Amino acid sequence: MSQDAMIKFECSVCKQTGYHSRKNKKILKERLELKKFCKWCRKHQKHKETK
Repeated sequence: MSQDAMIKFECSVCKQTGYHSRKNKKILKERLELKKFCKWCRKHQKHKETK
């Protein structure tokens, strides 16, 4: 899989990048938002997709 399919997730509270994933950008046009554990906040927070 190519590198342009890789995405980063940023915590919406502390703005730290802690997760990477892949997505098919041809099918999913909008940005993903998932609730994941942030190791800096030490809580489950919303993580938004960044560039």
